[in-house]
Amino acid sequence: MKPLTSFTRLLAFLIVGLVAITTTSCSKGTRAAEPVVTVQTAVAERGKIEQVITADAILFPKDQAAITPKITAPVKAFYVNRGSRVHRGELLAVMENRDLTAAEIENKGAYEQAQATYGIETSSSLPEEWQKAEYDLKAAKQGYDAQQKVYDSRKLLFEQGALPRKDFDQSAVAAIQARANYEIAQRHLAALEAAGKKDQMKLAKGQLTAAQGKYEGAAAQLSYSEIRSPIDGVVTERPLYPGETAPAGTPLLVVMDTSSVTARAHIPQAAAAALKVGDAATITAPGNTQVNGKVTLVSPALDPNSTTVEVWVAAPNPDGSLRPGTTATVQMVARTLNDAIVIPVSALLKTPDGATTVMVAGADGKAHQVSVETGIRQGDRIQITKGLSGGEKVIITGAYGLPDNTKVKIAEAVPPADSEKD
Repeated sequence: MKPLTSFTRLLAFLIVGLVAITTTSCSKGTRAAEPVVTVQTAVAERGKIEQVITADAILFPKDQAAITPKITAPVKAFYVNRGSRVHRGELLAVMENRDLTAAEIENKGAYEQAQATYGIETSSSLPEEWQKAEYDLKAAKQGYDAQQKVYDSRKLLFEQGALPRKDFDQSAVAAIQARANYEIAQRHLAALEAAGKKDQMKLAKGQLTAAQGKYEGAAAQLSYSEIRSPIDGVVTERPLYPGETAPAGTPLLVVMDTSSVTARAHIPQAAAAALKVGDAATITAPGNTQVNGKVTLVSPALDPNSTTVEVWVAAPNPDGSLRPGTTATVQMVARTLNDAIVIPVSALLKTPDGATTVMVAGADGKAHQVSVETGIRQGDRIQITKGLSGGEKVIITGAYGLPDNTKVKIAEAVPPADSEKD
């Protein structure tokens, strides 16, 4: 092997030095280039947040009456159409009733005749035997009173020695006999009344009552031929035309009171536990029709099929914009906090062990992981009950997979694009 020339040795030395310098420079550059991650943040602010429970619901009217006739007969006339506004007691339709009118007139006559008979029975003179018994009782009473006076007078004279014993004893016997006659007359009249007068009056009273019942029944049947509204509202169904007969059990008319509506929803038990009667609510119907209402019922029992709780929300409907039968959305405010620490939901992170955390952009320019506990959620905002004190900048974009103590750069949020100008 030939010895290296001085030039060759010099060249090799230069190459080795260049490699060493390059390696040292690269090593120093790696240590200096600490990564910086660009993120977006939001401030953990104190403010108002509401626990809102949202559910789908069906709208029902305030009141509804499906009017089914109590008699089977053709419709003689309708006085309303579908959409007509009616009032309680208003005549809506009349059914054929000539036979019922005749029956009512006949029974009314029989009732009036029974009334007259009863009046005659109560005001007429008593039968001859009763008259004699009353006369005998009256005479016996007068005789007894007279003999009692004689007895009292003779007793006084006897005690004074002005009357013989014999005359006094005769007056005592006469008084006893008069009293016995009076008691016999009383019993006789009472027996006649118990056996005759009572039964006779009972018969007259029974005939009157029976006639009255038949008349009132006929009048009721006649009244059933007149169909009247039981509520204030609007006619929503009128399936027949005049002259047609409604099948048994079929409503002739349907009247709804839509001045207010009730939205009935089924929600999970946990959500229902936070609600109470009187909570504020909102009903949103198709077409973005929105009205404010209140919770009027939280069912105390579960629906056996869905194991959910039925909740009612009532709201006024003066203009009729909410139509019964429509599917709507109800939002019920179960709880309101006015001084809660609130952050965007997008700031929340989950650790592998299931803990909830957020990344906070610290004053040192680095991201710090903080464990938090959450409370009420409303839309894209959520309450923090533990872990933050308010004022912290939580990372809402770029926090996923970001290591703790990583250097961050806060980027300004991009405002929404303005609509095109004319």
